[in-house]
Amino acid sequence: MLAPMTVTAVGQGATARERDMRVSTAAETGSEQVGSMREGKLDQKHLLFGVDGSPNNYDLNLGVTGSGGWRTPRHRHNFDQIRYVIEGTLPYSETESLPQGWVGYFPESVYYGPQERSEGLRTMVLQCGGASGQGYLSVALREAVNAELATVGEFRKGLYHYTDEQGVEQAVDGSLAIFERAMGHALEFAEPRYTDVIAMNPPAFAWLEQGDAGVQEKWVGTFTERNLKLGFLRLDAGAVYQAGLYPSIEILFQITGQVTAGGSKYGPQSGYEFVANEGPVPLEALEPTEFFRAVLHTF
Repeated sequence: MLAPMTVTAVGQGATARERDMRVSTAAETGSEQVGSMREGKLDQKHLLFGVDGSPNNYDLNLGVTGSGGWRTPRHRHNFDQIRYVIEGTLPYSETESLPQGWVGYFPESVYYGPQERSEGLRTMVLQCGGASGQGYLSVALREAVNAELATVGEFRKGLYHYTDEQGVEQAVDGSLAIFERAMGHALEFAEPRYTDVIAMNPPAFAWLEQGDAGVQEKWVGTFTERNLKLGFLRLDAGAVYQAGLYPSIEILFQITGQVTAGGSKYGPQSGYEFVANEGPVPLEALEPTEFFRAVLHTF
């Protein structure tokens, strides 16, 4: 039997953390099309958000590439990205891609692209502040600035085109333009800790006993001096995983199965957040269940 616990269900547009553990399901989350600074069609469901201004702010979302695909130029960000390929193949350069079931770590300050995503590609994406502590600019703020910039310039093929004060036509990366308008200062990138995207093949890793009865885990990577951890969690039917025991935010994305938490039942494409050291918070599997798991940088 699960211990008493308060759960906050989070839907699209949620901005405030009311309690500790939070759960959000794709079925109850609205879909929205990504803003116009890139070329093509990409629909997203934002399952969970972090806290604006925090070095560990984040956005857990599901992306589906629409009709005509989705294209980006070669670019980089001042935050980390983790991508898990649910269906299809995700290209991250002209010659390299992540097959279905693989995980990619896109570190802050590291260039990737160009990307030519095919229609029907489905991914889980976790965007979060990197080890440098610069944090992550929230989706709501980015989209507001996107709309503002579009009144005095134009986004085309991933670039923002505008006319400067001297009447000279300029073109800069769309993400860069949005950040600098939102923050009021030039974007400075931390020195890259890695030289490229890190592609991980989870099936090549063995499952190991986690410690709780009927619970197995596989870690596919630990990164930076702040211990970003990426991996998977597997529960046998009836097994109970005690979550929230890490010194930083723990994120779970449910891939298969059914679990109960706080008296409610959750299935695939549910996202869970546990803040640092809030556990133990029990998740009980009603049937064999698997999660993608991430523990964010420790600050």
